[in-house]
Amino acid sequence: MVACCRSAPGRGRSGRAIHRLNRRACAPALGWRVKKNGSDQAIGRSRGGLTTKIHACVDALGNPLRLILTGGQVADITQGPALINSIKTDAVVADKGYDSHVFVAVITETGAEAVIPSRSNRCASREFDRERYKARNLVERFFNRLKQFRRLATRYDKLANRFNAFLHLACAYIWLL
Repeated sequence: MVACCRSAPGRGRSGRAIHRLNRRACAPALGWRVKKNGSDQAIGRSRGGLTTKIHACVDALGNPLRLILTGGQVADITQGPALINSIKTDAVVADKGYDSHVFVAVITETGAEAVIPSRSNRCASREFDRERYKARNLVERFFNRLKQFRRLATRYDKLANRFNAFLHLACAYIWLL
């Protein structure tokens, strides 16, 4: 007569699981930590991986006026009207990502000139002032100044409100220079 006191594999005599016998690479995820609900991260998946887009509006000197954070998959044109809302200007200079009939109509309603080149797939290209379009490098230089802050360039902060807070701190530093 053979007495066997074995239970199911990976379980002790009391019937509870023995974690070291479960042959896992790490401890089981049983939900022991507190989960955060509703924390906006503004991280989106694009071709380059997980990214965050900073949509910016700058003045004629390259100083930031308005900043909006979105996930990396969000198109530029979706934030265009929010960027220029209630800003008085003679011209709005933007790249091809902001080319749409609706956005140009919003710009002309405010009495400003839309200096946006047409996309290559547009049926009828729109004329724009090439000399005024050269001022768009102010936006590019602003983003290059932001990239000097390593915390922004590598996205150390997980939550969008913390990332946005440091972004505004960096913009205040740029305003002071």
